Amino acid sequence: MERQTFSEVLQNWYHRNKRDLPWRNTKDPYKIWLSEVILQQTRVVQGLPYYLKFVEKYPAVMDLASADEKEVLRLWQGLGYYSRARNMHKTAKIITSELNGKFPETYAGLVKLKGIGPYTAAAIASFAFDEKVAVVDGNVYRVLARIFGLETDIASHEAKKIFGDLANELISDTTPGTHNQAMMEFGATYCTPASPGCMFCIFHYDCEANAKGKQAVLPVKSKKVKVKSRYFDYFVIEQSGKLMMSQRGSKDIWEGLYDFYLVESQDSLLKIEATDNDFLLDILPVSTIKNTSEIYKHILTHQNIEVRFWHIMINEGHGLQIPLDYDFYSWQEVDDLPKPILIEKYLKKHHGEFQ
Repeated sequence: MERQTFSEVLQNWYHRNKRDLPWRNTKDPYKIWLSEVILQQTRVVQGLPYYLKFVEKYPAVMDLASADEKEVLRLWQGLGYYSRARNMHKTAKIITSELNGKFPETYAGLVKLKGIGPYTAAAIASFAFDEKVAVVDGNVYRVLARIFGLETDIASHEAKKIFGDLANELISDTTPGTHNQAMMEFGATYCTPASPGCMFCIFHYDCEANAKGKQAVLPVKSKKVKVKSRYFDYFVIEQSGKLMMSQRGSKDIWEGLYDFYLVESQDSLLKIEATDNDFLLDILPVSTIKNTSEIYKHILTHQNIEVRFWHIMINEGHGLQIPLDYDFYSWQEVDDLPKPILIEKYLKKHHGEFQ
C-alpha cells in the first residue's frame, strides 16, 4: 500500500469514528503531556476523570510545579503506578524553573527532559507543534505488525528500529498529529489485541495478518512477565481515636504513599501466634485485636499481593514506643493523606469499626 494512501484511509476512518476526548481539542503541550502520562498503563475510561481533576486543580504546568507532592499523589490515588505522578511533578518543576514554563517545541528538545520518553515526546511534538515524528506504542506495534505482516519480536532490540522506521515512513507530511492520533485510536478501538474487527476493517484487503489468519499471533512478543507473589499483613493500630501510619520509602511499590505497620511474609500470610516481630510482641499484650479482615487480593503488573488487615486497639493508659518514621493521625488527616487504593478501600468498608 502506498504511504499516502495508508495515511489518507486511516485518517478518514479516524474522522468518522474518533472518540471526543478533551486532550484532542487542544494544542496546549501541558494538557497533551498530562493526558499522555495519565494514559500510560491506564484505559481512557479510567483516566478521563483524573485528567479533568488535574486540569481543574492545576490548569497550567506552573500550577502543578508549585503543588505539594502529597497533594499530587492524593489526586492521583487510584490510578496506580505512582512513579508516573512523582516524575510528572518533578518534570513540571524543571519546565517551570529552567524553561520559564514553556515546553520545548521539538521532539529533540522534549526528549531531553527527565521523565519524557520517546513516545511521549513524539506525541507532544506532533499534537501540539505539528512536527512530523511518529508515535510508536503498543497499539502502533500491533497495527503495523498485522497490516504489514511483521514478525520481528517486538521485545527485541531490532524491533524498535524496524517499527519506528516504518511508522515514520507512513506518517502524513501535512497532518502528522492527526495521523498519530488515528494510529493510536485504530489500535485501541478496532485493531484490538483480541477479537479485532477484521471483516469490516478499512485494511481488510491489504492486511497480511488477515490474509494469512495470523491476527492471534501478531505482533510477536516472546518475553513473558515474571510475576512475584507477596504476602502483606497490615496492622491498623489505633489509640485515642488516631491511627498509626508512615510514608513508604523508595525502591518499592507505592513510594511516597502512606500505609499502616506492615509485616511482609515470605510464603504465606502471618501466623500471629508464631510471630517473632519485636514490635508486635511488645504491643499485643497491652492491646485488643478488634477485627481481622478478609483477605484482599491485589494484582499488579509484576506482582500478586495477598493482604490482610489486623485492627489493633491499644488499651487505655498504656504508653507506646512506636517505630521510627511512624506517627498517629486523626481521621481527617488520614483521609487527606495519599494512600494505596487498597488501604482506601479497607478504610471505607470498615470505617464504622473505628472510634
